[in-house]
Amino acid sequence: MAEHSFSVENTLSQLLEQKKYHSLRDILSTMNPADVAAVFDEMAQGQLPLLFRLLPKELAAETFVEMEPEAQELLIRGFSDSELKEVIDELYVDDAVDIVEEMPANVVQRILAQAEPEMRKQINEILRYPEDSAGSIMTTEYVSLRPNMTVEEAILRIRRTGIDKETIYTCYVTHGRKLIGMVTVKDLLLCADDEATIESIMEEHVITVGTLDDQEQVAQMFTKYNFLALPVVDTENRLVGIVTFDDAMDVMEDETTEDMEKMAAMLPSEHPYMRSSPFEIWKNRIPWLLLLMVSATLTGLVITSFENALGALPCLTAFIPMLMDTGGNSGSQACVTIIRGISLDEIEFRDIFKVIWKEIRVAVMAGVVLAVACFGKIMLVDHLLLGSESVSWMVALVVSVSLALTVCIAKLVGSTLPLLAKRIGFDPAVMASPIITTIVDFLSLLVYFTFASTILGI
Repeated sequence: MAEHSFSVENTLSQLLEQKKYHSLRDILSTMNPADVAAVFDEMAQGQLPLLFRLLPKELAAETFVEMEPEAQELLIRGFSDSELKEVIDELYVDDAVDIVEEMPANVVQRILAQAEPEMRKQINEILRYPEDSAGSIMTTEYVSLRPNMTVEEAILRIRRTGIDKETIYTCYVTHGRKLIGMVTVKDLLLCADDEATIESIMEEHVITVGTLDDQEQVAQMFTKYNFLALPVVDTENRLVGIVTFDDAMDVMEDETTEDMEKMAAMLPSEHPYMRSSPFEIWKNRIPWLLLLMVSATLTGLVITSFENALGALPCLTAFIPMLMDTGGNSGSQACVTIIRGISLDEIEFRDIFKVIWKEIRVAVMAGVVLAVACFGKIMLVDHLLLGSESVSWMVALVVSVSLALTVCIAKLVGSTLPLLAKRIGFDPAVMASPIITTIVDFLSLLVYFTFASTILGI
């Protein structure tokens, strides 16, 4: 795809230099809006306004939605009022809201000034809902039908009003704005009796979400129920909008990115990596780095406390990295698995004892295998091949037993902390690799030196 975009970019640039505008328009007209936007993002900023003006009206609006906010702002500032109005009139309300949220105040004023009064009203209504709520990602453009309509009347209504709706496949039956049912276009087309009323063929038990419901939970419902659209109602069950599948996909992508950043010990970023400045990236990373650096003091305290043991048998130092790394990796495996299960609603806090019992069995099996392999490695490599006389079978036993117990502790810590975090209202992703690793490092060294002091008598 990158090579294809590069090729198209070169072709467009050459045609633009040769002023072959008809050829440019023909090429762009055959492309998908997302592909056009991807190519535009790679073009020089000075070329964008002319290329955009070559697009047919509908393609221009769809491409505009797919472009990066910086490119959108550049075009808006170069648009005349009439050009801006043409683009806005072709936008769906939820897309217009997304654009408004990304623009500076003076650009927002221009957008709202050129929008139709009805669209301006709908944009302001959606902007009033809290960020990350169902109301903030919904669109108010949906097909509503009355229960006493006939099938024939409903199809005629869809034909007359559907052109301005984001989706027409699912239609909602309302009475005085209250949602009482839903019907699909498939139901209407396959209905044998054109005089049958909508009330007689509609589905009455409609799954809905509230305007203040969390957008991540709303997105998960699309996966669970395979919806194309989901109605959004207020506290009185009045239909105020719908969330469409494409918006749910955007939410899933954003939430997954945010979770990955938290799991890597970073604050969530507002922009993609290539659009983020070094200062912004530093600002997102440094708080956790400082916190984890300070928390590593615990590990230093353990080593300092057993300084005499290390002095008496320096070879113990060589096995510290292996213990810490294995423990951290074991904890991270369990942690990531549980966090993913929580995010998919497969695991809840009430399952904590089932999780602990399962992880104990996994940890015992993994610990035994790793301990046996570690014992063999130490005796073969460190004792025989490297000829280290201080590495005896007793040292190998201490390291192996410590490793097995470290794996068990790490699995328990990694599996329970995300569930506990979820229980007290924290994001489980915060409990991912870095924090788990810091805790396990401390515990693994404590176990290791305790065993060494007890078994080896140092």
